[in-house]
Amino acid sequence: MPMSIRLFLALCLAFAPVFPASARDDDPSVLAASVGTIVEFESTEGQARLARASRADLEPLLKFFEAQINGAYCGPATAAIVLNALAGETRHTQESVVAKGRKTRAQVLGEPMPFHGRMIRDGGYQLRQFDEMLRANGATTRLTVADDQIADEQIRRELIENLSQPGNYAIINYRRDRAGQPGGGHISPLAAYDSASDSFLVLDVNPSFARWSWMPASALIRAMRSLDVVENRGYILVSK
Repeated sequence: MPMSIRLFLALCLAFAPVFPASARDDDPSVLAASVGTIVEFESTEGQARLARASRADLEPLLKFFEAQINGAYCGPATAAIVLNALAGETRHTQESVVAKGRKTRAQVLGEPMPFHGRMIRDGGYQLRQFDEMLRANGATTRLTVADDQIADEQIRRELIENLSQPGNYAIINYRRDRAGQPGGGHISPLAAYDSASDSFLVLDVNPSFARWSWMPASALIRAMRSLDVVENRGYILVSK
């Protein structure tokens, strides 16, 4: 592993502020499911996977990686990282990406908002809300809801193909507890895929809460097949 990546990781984890879980992380209604072993990026096994992985997206994401600045901003942090990686320079901040989207900053932070004729608190971003925000910031996106209409193998194939190609990125919206982690709804970018272990590298944007890790494909897909307000979570493929 290049020394620059090791140094970046050490600094990121040493100085990342400690945030609470994201806006939906306190929902106790869904119990943790054991669906495979999550391997930390820094571990010996994690580094072995990195050495053989398909990782066209890793370097650009590392260059622009930043931790979320508050508990509701996993989406904005992910958006800023990916949009800056697409641009090849720092043009976007977590606040600037929120400002261009339809959902207001106050609503992202939990202010009640109108929804199907009633007022609800809907902190953070649902998948389609997040997709709208990315497009409002100039990205081309392809959204996939992980529902009964799409097979596990198609999800795996599309994510693997994206991670093998430079210049586009994969963002996941999932429930941590469905993958075997503590916590609830979350958004982060994927950075690599290791075929030998059939696992994806998740660059968690709240690294003081959950370290960067290799997540089994079966666990990741299960975590995306989880209900969020009106429909399941899923993933978004992003390009210029």
